[in-house]
Amino acid sequence: MLDQVVRRLAVLTAAPALLVMAAPADAKVPAPPLPRHAPAGSVAPAVLMSEVVTRTNQQRRANGCGQLGVDRELTVASVRQSLYMARTGVFSHVWRDGTTFVARSHAAGYSQPSGENIAWGYRTSEEVVEAWMNSPTHRENILNCSAHSIGTGVAYGKNGLPYFTQVFGYE
Repeated sequence: MLDQVVRRLAVLTAAPALLVMAAPADAKVPAPPLPRHAPAGSVAPAVLMSEVVTRTNQQRRANGCGQLGVDRELTVASVRQSLYMARTGVFSHVWRDGTTFVARSHAAGYSQPSGENIAWGYRTSEEVVEAWMNSPTHRENILNCSAHSIGTGVAYGKNGLPYFTQVFGYE
């Protein structure tokens, strides 16, 4: 069944006009647990999050960019995005209330986000990073050599599918 799911990708880059308020920066957002409705053999979100960072850095090294450091605030912003998509089923960079990745990053305490990649329906970190690398706009975010930081988020929706988020930053 999972193999028959249409997989989706979306990308967004920073734009000052997109600033909107989000949740308070002091709200703690741990990696979501593996829900009961996740398909058999599903990987825990924290494991997928770590693997996405590793695979992203492998792509950057192979293409002449420096390694990204994991940033706590970008991770909080990424997890919030993945949880939102998983909870609502809304696959979008912009929440229904208008909140963007820039606002989520700022609310989490990060001042210079550079871009966000989202995806759903991919079962492994290898699949999602490969899909992002095969998409010119996602690839551009990953291979933005001016970016220095990354946060990742993964959450499973009620449909059993993982929702992936990467947020990149200049700090």
